[in-house]
Amino acid sequence: MALTRFSKLSGRWVRLYFRMGNSTSTTADLSNVAVANQIQETISDNCVVIFSKTTCSYCNMAKKLFRDMNVNYRSFELDTYENGNQFQDVLHQMTGGRTVPRIFINGTFVGGATDTQRLHRDGRLLPLVHQCQMQRSRSLEQPCSLP
Repeated sequence: MALTRFSKLSGRWVRLYFRMGNSTSTTADLSNVAVANQIQETISDNCVVIFSKTTCSYCNMAKKLFRDMNVNYRSFELDTYENGNQFQDVLHQMTGGRTVPRIFINGTFVGGATDTQRLHRDGRLLPLVHQCQMQRSRSLEQPCSLP
């Protein structure tokens, strides 16, 4: 039996599918929801997030691109986590692809390594990163107003 849930990701609603087994259906469902929430929190808290694997040449190429541009990024190495496959399954439901890297900029999925290199070649990658950095610095500068 499959369960469908909707979650808001990057300003749009996405459908998440969960397979339910015999004895652990509720636990598996909650676990996948928790994974989706952790992914969402990670991409919301960082301008650039790369869901990666340490042995993936495309992942290393994408990380090198950001390093060469002196752009800080958060790398989530799926092959170093016990439940990395589960993260990859949830990312598949969120982005439509299971391959890595899965790259998010300013909370928006931009694609994989070649998609990111294409954005850079077209001069659109750095403006996306700078837009996020500017938004974050402005939100930090906002004065607190007391009631």
